[in-house]
Amino acid sequence: MRLILLLTIILLNLSFSKIFIAKWDGPITPITADYIERAIKKAERGGGTLFILEINTPGGLVESMRKIIQSFSKTHLPVVVYVYPPGGRAASAGAIITVSADIAVMAPGTNIGAAHPVQFGPSPSREEKEKEDGKKKKAKDQKDVMTQKILQDMLAFVRSIAKEKGRNVKVIERMVSESLALSADEALQQGVIDLIAVDRNELLRKINGKRIKKFGREIEVKTDGLEVVTIGESLREQILKIITNPTVAYLLLMIGFYGIFFELYNPGAVVPGVIGGISLILGLYGLALISMNWLGFLLIILGILMFVLELITPTFGALAVGGIIALALGSIFLIDPESPYGNLPKSVIFTVVFASALFFLIAGRFGLKAQRKRKMTGAEGMVGEVGTAMTNFKKGKGKVLVHGEIWNAISDEDVKKGDEIKVESVEGLRLRVRKIGDGAG
Repeated sequence: MRLILLLTIILLNLSFSKIFIAKWDGPITPITADYIERAIKKAERGGGTLFILEINTPGGLVESMRKIIQSFSKTHLPVVVYVYPPGGRAASAGAIITVSADIAVMAPGTNIGAAHPVQFGPSPSREEKEKEDGKKKKAKDQKDVMTQKILQDMLAFVRSIAKEKGRNVKVIERMVSESLALSADEALQQGVIDLIAVDRNELLRKINGKRIKKFGREIEVKTDGLEVVTIGESLREQILKIITNPTVAYLLLMIGFYGIFFELYNPGAVVPGVIGGISLILGLYGLALISMNWLGFLLIILGILMFVLELITPTFGALAVGGIIALALGSIFLIDPESPYGNLPKSVIFTVVFASALFFLIAGRFGLKAQRKRKMTGAEGMVGEVGTAMTNFKKGKGKVLVHGEIWNAISDEDVKKGDEIKVESVEGLRLRVRKIGDGAG
């Protein structure tokens, strides 16, 4: 009876136990940290006995990396980080996340390392540059001291992680201090990771029965017969991941500017204004998360303003040239090339600048010319048109045929039926006309 009860408890435990897997492909950002924290909490609430993170990243923000590692350390679940797929990597912050796992695994053909901390941020202003020129040596010394502080802080951090997880401290330190990068085989030989697995099935088979220490107790990892649950990114996370791509955020910003310009140019069009407004807000939000350079943003606005002024008050291309230069410089300065989110491709910048110049100089100019043309419809469009008198004018009044329409008309001249007339003005619902041809010429 006891044996049956024990078997029942074991079977119930297995039936409710699950393995939860999260996947991240991209830079380590606040979005990554939020996603992983949410995934771990879901695994804890859902009866998870193991949490696996499949990762492929070029690195990212230190604060986001620390938040992820804190999530690993707080959960009671064994945490496995699997660098996957083949050809992927766990570079920079991704390398430290990997070695902080309870079990670190890599797929063949992947690499890990190059974790030297990099500072990035807005480019210095003109005033800051002048101050730096005046105190060059002092500024350099201060920068070296700050760099050393950041480096030493990171070394102490990875040293504590490596010791806690029983990994090769010296090699992991070299990843930070010397930007050392290792292949999967080298990382295994050097004691940086625990296993190499070709795919998820091999991973689950190899870690089954492996023992780890967590919170002062030994835990045996079990994977046989357990349900595997993949935790996808939420809609919010997917949208944020898309708009924090520098290229997408930049294009949204430009679409926003153009959409609003179209709406102001053609009031009541609605659609360009709606699309432009939404795009502008999304683009600005994405760029704010990326930490855009405000100098670049202001130069972009100045460039577009110059294009608009060129249309309104033509300067034979002077403002247009200024607009091209401002837009190009603003696009280059907008995002720091060392940003973990990636940089803005030069091909994208060139295409946007060229398309903007083409639009404002050609399409925009034709639009303005069309607006300035004499109206060809309505009463105002009748002025200057030629028609025929339908009746003899009596006391200066009669009827005329203009554009297939019969109008009441008045004239200071003697007009007879069949005479050719020309419309001089519109007075209410009547046309003032004069005779042309043999009469008045």
